[in-house]
Amino acid sequence: MTDGELRDPKQLVGLARACDPIGAPDRLSAGLFVAESVNVIERALAAGHRPFAVLTDARWERVAAPLLDRIRAAAPEAPVIVAPTEEVRALTGYQETRGPLCAFHRAPEPALTDLLAGAHRVAVLEDITNYTNIGAIFRSAAALGIDAVLLTPSCHDPLFRRASRVAMGTVFQVPWARIGTDRDWAAEGAALLRDAGFATAALALSDDSISVADPRLKAADKLALVLGTEGDGLRPATIATCDYTVRIPMAHGVDSLNVAAASAVAFWETRWEG
Repeated sequence: MTDGELRDPKQLVGLARACDPIGAPDRLSAGLFVAESVNVIERALAAGHRPFAVLTDARWERVAAPLLDRIRAAAPEAPVIVAPTEEVRALTGYQETRGPLCAFHRAPEPALTDLLAGAHRVAVLEDITNYTNIGAIFRSAAALGIDAVLLTPSCHDPLFRRASRVAMGTVFQVPWARIGTDRDWAAEGAALLRDAGFATAALALSDDSISVADPRLKAADKLALVLGTEGDGLRPATIATCDYTVRIPMAHGVDSLNVAAASAVAFWETRWEG
């Protein structure tokens, strides 16, 4: 099953019935995700995610033995399957894996208002679709004090296998939730953020932009940094809803940074030190 199918209630009814024909057919309806590697799986377990099943290449069995024992203890009902390399490749379609693969039950998404209540710094990702960038942004967010990551409706899933692997499992440490709807996330999201006391800062190239080092940003008690998609950046309507437009000063005629690199700079420069 693809990652998309692991979030599809209809597909999950079929999976539930295949696993146990007499069990409740909707018991997997919250969805599943796949984590890859010992480090990522350990962080998912530490965050309280419940294993559904494990598949590991026999090459990783020795190194992963303590982790596999933890999974057996935490979820005795979850099968732990050890298979030769060629069988794993045939089953998954992956030529190489970087450790065991563990399917987990998805936890309920936290309420946006709860995330904002105690936060001082949040990142908003608008329509970012590159899983490597999403993972790198989460890793920077965890390291540099971002309290929550908010995703617009078209932003891709941080629990996708590649995203969580690039993030080194920090997608399980930094809380995240969706913000707004497809109709007009920016107007809806900006209103929610302002109601929660946040100033909003759009990272974009603009004639009226301020430097990311502007002291007003660092001094803000609550600040939301809004980052745009890899190709076109933020939508003009999104920039218009924000309190500040922010740029990262650059040398040698370089006009922009990759969104993951830009996020790390912005998170560090505007970090909350209250």
